[in-house]
Amino acid sequence: MTGYVHLDFVDLALAAILLFFNGALSLVLQLRLERQLAISAVRMIVQLMAIGFVLRALFSTVSPWLTALAALVMVLFAGREIMARQERRLTGWWSYGLGVSCMATAAFAVTVFALLTQIETDPWYHPRFAIPILGMVMGNTMTGIALGLDRLTSSAARERTAIEAQLCLGATRFQAMLPFTRQAVRSALMPTINAMAATGLVSLPGMMTGQILSGVDPVEATKYQLLVMFLISGGTSLGAVAAVIAGTLRITDSRHRLRLDRMTTGP
Repeated sequence: MTGYVHLDFVDLALAAILLFFNGALSLVLQLRLERQLAISAVRMIVQLMAIGFVLRALFSTVSPWLTALAALVMVLFAGREIMARQERRLTGWWSYGLGVSCMATAAFAVTVFALLTQIETDPWYHPRFAIPILGMVMGNTMTGIALGLDRLTSSAARERTAIEAQLCLGATRFQAMLPFTRQAVRSALMPTINAMAATGLVSLPGMMTGQILSGVDPVEATKYQLLVMFLISGGTSLGAVAAVIAGTLRITDSRHRLRLDRMTTGP
């Protein structure tokens, strides 16, 4: 085991040549992705460098309030991403608020559970452990909630006639929406299921790879990766189910009517 390998900016610049290769490929094949590629790359560099300095400051202070503030900022940005990925959005603050509340509840619950019962750091809110775990759980929970809500609202709009026919025949809103809520939850969980099925055999996750590159024993890195995958699975399930149920309640009402007027299309 050789331990941690330091990377300098020359190493990163050499690796960044691959981005120029992608841009050249887009120009040659006329994919028109070079602008998006450049913007995404610049955004990634700025975001990661910024979070690096923020985490360094957090690790040196170990304040529960600063850790909570960082977590809150992450949740608010993730809520915006959920809203941006919806083809049909709930009107008003529902689109943003529902995603934020469901994701925050699921991600915080799972992260605190892991910190208190498996990681057991002192203090339990130490940002070195809390922020990375929360980020990994939240990233996957965000994707699950976004997919679930998008599938739910799209299905409700597309199958409006069938749903209203069920309601006219005496079905409750839960009975009429049940096939579509099931599909929505299934869509939300599918990326996580696929990731678990492929992990180890097809791909080595970034966290495990990073630990191995930094000198951690591969078996110990595997244990941490398993823990993270279990947490991601739990967080995604909890958040997606809560969001789909809440979304179902929002696009129907207590009089068992379909309320598509509570949705809008476009940004």
